[in-house]
Amino acid sequence: MPYLSCRIAEDLNLSHLMERLVKGKDQPNSLSSSEKLELWDRLKILSFTRLVVSIWAVTILSLYIRVQVNILGRHLYIDTARGLGSSYLLEEADLIDRDDQQKFLASADFLANHGLPKLISSMQTAATEVLKAKQLRDFFNTAILHETIMQILDMFLSMGSPHHWVDCLMPEDPRLYKLAKTSSDETNPPEFTKFDQLMVETREVLSSAEFSNVVELSLKAVAKALVEEKGFQSGGGNLTNGMPLARLLPRIAQICPTLVEEPSKNQFIQIIQSVPEVGLFFTLLYSNMSAS
Repeated sequence: MPYLSCRIAEDLNLSHLMERLVKGKDQPNSLSSSEKLELWDRLKILSFTRLVVSIWAVTILSLYIRVQVNILGRHLYIDTARGLGSSYLLEEADLIDRDDQQKFLASADFLANHGLPKLISSMQTAATEVLKAKQLRDFFNTAILHETIMQILDMFLSMGSPHHWVDCLMPEDPRLYKLAKTSSDETNPPEFTKFDQLMVETREVLSSAEFSNVVELSLKAVAKALVEEKGFQSGGGNLTNGMPLARLLPRIAQICPTLVEEPSKNQFIQIIQSVPEVGLFFTLLYSNMSAS
C-alpha cells in the first residue's frame, strides 16, 4: 500500500497546477483568463481522477488479497489432507512449493508496478465525461460529491468489455498465452504450473457476478465514509452545508493520501471488511472451494 500510494502521488501530481494557479493569483498578469480556466479545468479532472483511483485501488486491492488468501489456503489445506491420507509421504505429494506461494502473493503488486497507467487513463476518461457539465461555481454538498464519485466509478466499470478492470489488477490469463505458445511450438509445449493454476482461479473469481456485486457494495461504503471525513467537514465551511466546487478541489487533494495509507492506519480497509456481504462472500468462497 505505501508503494501504491507513492505511485499514485507521482502519476497524479497536482502540485504544479496548484503552483501555477497561486502564481496567477499573486501575479495577475502572468496568466490569461483562458489559461486560468484551462488550469482550473485540468485541476478539476485530475483531482477527481486521483480521488476515484485511490478509492478503487484500496477497495479492489483489499478484496483481491482476500481472494488470494482464500484460494491459497484452500489449496494448502487440500494438499496437506491428501498427503496425510495417502500411503506416500507428505513430502512426496504434489504440493504448491514456497516459491510459487510467494510469487502468487507478490502478484498483488501488479497494480502498482504495471496496471496503474491503464487504470489512471480509464478513470480520467470517465471523470472527464462526468465532470464536463460541472462548473467551478457549482454547489457541492455531501450528497452531490457522493453521487459524482459513484457516477465516475460506474462509468469506469461499464467501459469496454465486462471485467476489463481485471487486467489492471493482474497479468493476462496464462491459458491464453500458453495456448498460443503451444500452437506455435507443438514439440515443446509450455508447462502449466501450480502458480498458473492459482492465477487462473483468481481471475475466475474476480470475473464472477458475485464478486462484482461485492466490489460495488464496497465502493459505495468507502465513498460514503469518505464524504463524511473530517477533512471535508472542517475549516472555512463544511461539505454538509455545501461549498463551490472550486473550494472543494484543494480538500480533495489533501484527503486523497488517507485512502491509501498503510493498513494499520487505514480506516477504509476496516470499512470494507465490515460490509456484511463481503464477509458472507468470502465465507461462501472458501467453503465452496473446500467442498470442490
